[in-house]
Amino acid sequence: MSLDEVQDVRTPDAEPAETAKNRGGSWSAVRPLLLRLHFYAGLLIAPLLFLAAATGLLYAASWQAENIIYSDELTVARVGESALPLSAQVDAAKGAAPEGEVVSVWPAPDTEATTRVIMESPGLAEGETLTVFVDPYTAEVRGQLATVGDALPLRAWLSEFHSSLQLGEFGRNYSELAASWMWVVALGGLALWIGRRRKRRSQLVLPDRKATGRRRTLSWHGAVGLWAVAGLVILSATGLTWSKYAGENIGQVQDSLGGATPAVSANLSAGAGSGSDEHAGHTMPDGTPMAPPPAATTDVGIDRAVEAARAAGVTEALRVTLPAEGKGYVVKEQDKQVPVHLDAVAVDPADARVMDELRFADYPVLAQMTRFGIDLHMGTTFGLANQLALAALAVAVMFLVFWGYRMWWLRRPTKDRRLSVGRAQPRGAWRRLPVTVLLPLAAVTAVIGWFIPLLGISLVVFLAVDVLLGFVAGRRAKAA
Repeated sequence: MSLDEVQDVRTPDAEPAETAKNRGGSWSAVRPLLLRLHFYAGLLIAPLLFLAAATGLLYAASWQAENIIYSDELTVARVGESALPLSAQVDAAKGAAPEGEVVSVWPAPDTEATTRVIMESPGLAEGETLTVFVDPYTAEVRGQLATVGDALPLRAWLSEFHSSLQLGEFGRNYSELAASWMWVVALGGLALWIGRRRKRRSQLVLPDRKATGRRRTLSWHGAVGLWAVAGLVILSATGLTWSKYAGENIGQVQDSLGGATPAVSANLSAGAGSGSDEHAGHTMPDGTPMAPPPAATTDVGIDRAVEAARAAGVTEALRVTLPAEGKGYVVKEQDKQVPVHLDAVAVDPADARVMDELRFADYPVLAQMTRFGIDLHMGTTFGLANQLALAALAVAVMFLVFWGYRMWWLRRPTKDRRLSVGRAQPRGAWRRLPVTVLLPLAAVTAVIGWFIPLLGISLVVFLAVDVLLGFVAGRRAKAA
């Protein structure tokens, strides 16, 4: 072992000694606290981060895997000259799955794609629908699959695996805990990495290939973490938006700021779609209220509804929700790639009149940001490039975890290198903080812990365990 490696091992969280001596102000007091927090968070939360990254990597690859595995269902055998009416395609789907009730239709988004007819059908799990894939040129049924939203079976399973490890509601706590701590670990690591003194500026952004031992591992850990930090913070924030506990708090704040996601209104007005209600409020000679006339069952059909929507500018990657009682057609765009197409209209089934319009440009800014953030997290905003970026971030997290544990292993004492591991930064770092730093930091931590409950609860548990271990160590020292 070289002298450099020995020095690294004997100096936990090794920053050159002269750096700590020369560094003054608040940073010299905050740094030990950040080191201890980063150490414990990395040590205890890292397995969850590794799981989230590994399952996220699988999910990122699922988009392309879907196109291969389900190519028969997703694509037509031969592109025809013109598509059949949607009504004929829906009839073909009904014939193939007579037990299902059609709730929505996704017309083929391009010339080689099939039309999806979405049905509610008995025997499916909660949240699942039956999707029948129809060739728009021949009305041939290409297949049937149980789907969740737009996800086919493989991606639906991997999505649930990523969010809950297939453990149901309890399993969601793992992903929320990982998302709650990811930004803390990432930003804390960034501050520690930038705060180090180094001989060359290039060592900030590139690994030091001349280093050996723990310094080399730290160099890779820090440089890769620097490049990944922005993506990790975005993944953490967007992951929390649909988490159980923090997500509810985020939704309440968003709603209070007027950033709730709007929806097009498909409610039929009085008499709309059912003829005039001229007898409403009238009574018989004996005072008995006159019954309204029976509702008309006129429906212009899905083809005219889509035609009306296209005339209103809703044209890209359509999703048509069929009328329910008291509702009209809802025709939405679902093209989430940049530039997004997410406009929607509601169409009266009686006369194909557009009753309401909603443009994505009219969404509140917070709602637009939430939409973009979620789609970035899911890999749809920039298509393949987005999915490759997610895969790269997932691989980066797995390596960062590996390097972190390796540094912990390399920091073990030299006299007993086989059976021990590295020690954490000594306790009591918070007592070195100036009151002007400690009080605001404690207040901010309390607010964040309340807003992100699993972060707050786990932090309290960490502190309690740390205090207990300190108490036990003190008793042992006195007994010795």
